[in-house]
Amino acid sequence: MPFVHIELVAGRTLEQKINLVKEVTDAVVKNTGAPSEKVHVILNEMQPENYALNGELLSQKK
Repeated sequence: MPFVHIELVAGRTLEQKINLVKEVTDAVVKNTGAPSEKVHVILNEMQPENYALNGELLSQKK
């Protein structure tokens, strides 16, 4: 039973997340042969103030 963990900075719409988990599930099924009902996709959304890139919090970027 495949588990896919995806880390994202918060801000995607519900529609975007629905499409993402569907397409990821389809890719796992296609490439592993696992049945779709056994594919788990976990989205972990990080707030911009909890993620930094190049020494700067995303919430501070302009």
